[in-house]
Amino acid sequence: MQLHSDSFTPLTRSGPAETTIRPSTTYWQDAWQRLKKNKLAMISLYTLALIITVAIIGPWISSLSYSDQNLSQTNQPPSAGHWFGTDSLGRDLFIRVLYGARISLSIGVVASLINLTIGVIYGGLAGFLGGRVDRVMMNIVDILYGIPLLLYVILLMVVLKPGLTNIFIALGIAYWLGMARIVRGQILSLKEQEYVLAARTLGASTWRILLRHLIPNSLGPIVITMTLAIPEAIFAEAFLSFIGLGVAAPMASWGVLASEGVTSLRSYPFQLFFPAMAISITMLAFNFLGDGLRDALDPRIRR
Repeated sequence: MQLHSDSFTPLTRSGPAETTIRPSTTYWQDAWQRLKKNKLAMISLYTLALIITVAIIGPWISSLSYSDQNLSQTNQPPSAGHWFGTDSLGRDLFIRVLYGARISLSIGVVASLINLTIGVIYGGLAGFLGGRVDRVMMNIVDILYGIPLLLYVILLMVVLKPGLTNIFIALGIAYWLGMARIVRGQILSLKEQEYVLAARTLGASTWRILLRHLIPNSLGPIVITMTLAIPEAIFAEAFLSFIGLGVAAPMASWGVLASEGVTSLRSYPFQLFFPAMAISITMLAFNFLGDGLRDALDPRIRR
């Protein structure tokens, strides 16, 4: 059967030209757009930015220091001259809270960076190598995970003695276990993907596959875990300082200020209120931001 051109009718365009309904965006651009829609997470982000900025700049522009004593102005209530009042040695509480923010936030960030480095490498290798190596590595994690983290940190601080550097070491050693578990689970689910098989076929090494393919595709859970680990480290430092195993005097962290404020709670409650408020606001902000990041970085809810 032969077909002739007379048997066909040209199709005319009856509707509008094809248009792009949604502009093309990258994964991180889309995550940022969804994060901006979460008002509580954005308020938390701006709050943390404000706290960090004030903690860095505030003590520099003030004429007072966290260790300046004025025995003629002891236990003064909040006023125009001393916004948060003074302590039992006449030291300005506002400046001490700002200095405490530097120490507490630095401990949270450094502990999270150590957590990121050790946890990602350990969990990534365990998940990628699999088999007996995975079982042995994760059995070690399970044994260490059975010890309460705060008890683990307290024992380390007793051995290492109180001090800022030793807090970094103790928290860094203890806080990578959860990260290792999460990364290992992500790697186990990703290592059988086609792009990993293609990389193996092309002769890519284990480290190249981990660093260039698997870990970048696990960044969402890693970022969320790291964000939520910061308030945990801040609270752990505050607890250690509260029981006398934190930073040494005359340095002031939020935990030290809270410990000092408890002794005069009945007479001067403001000495406890302001450092406790700083701890609470910072921890809530990090937790709300972490929840927002979890929703923004989850591709399953992408619209």
